[in-house]
Amino acid sequence: MSEALEHAHHIQGHHDHGAEHNDGAARRVAVLVAVLAAMLAIAQMGEKSSQNAYLTHHVAVSDDWAFYQAKNVRAVMRSTEAAVLQSLPNAADPAVQARIKQAEAYAARMQDDPKADGMKQLAERARQDEHARELAFHRYHTFELVVGALEIAIVLASVSVITRVNALAFGAGVIGLLAALGGLAVAAHVL
Repeated sequence: MSEALEHAHHIQGHHDHGAEHNDGAARRVAVLVAVLAAMLAIAQMGEKSSQNAYLTHHVAVSDDWAFYQAKNVRAVMRSTEAAVLQSLPNAADPAVQARIKQAEAYAARMQDDPKADGMKQLAERARQDEHARELAFHRYHTFELVVGALEIAIVLASVSVITRVNALAFGAGVIGLLAALGGLAVAAHVL
């Protein structure tokens, strides 16, 4: 009887040792999941920030080109006015000449006005905003990939606890590390 009891204690001891080992592995995976979740939250903040920057620059580009078009319409109208006035039979009249010069000066100011926003200045600003918009879109897309990779890493780490397959936890750590490095590169404007 004591031999059976001793055997049962021996089996219980192995079970307890295995449970302690599995409990330690589960704790390490829980810490990994917590770290991955923190990195995911930070990456999502970067993603949202990049998305907002993209939308802000997109609106600015639209506004700049709309303003450019409005100035172009006004410049064409004044150039046409000057052409019509020059074709009049009394085009040599000083009053008509004054109106022609006034219309031509207005059209030229619409084209290029360093003190305000001429078409030249608006086009330059729109191109700068287009570049900033494309950069923000690239950053947003890259952060999307980082977020997706971190989500996959969290799933793999969680599955490793249930299946007790340590390779899944290791894979989750590697994917998480690569995603974190990618996120840091985007945040540092390297990517």
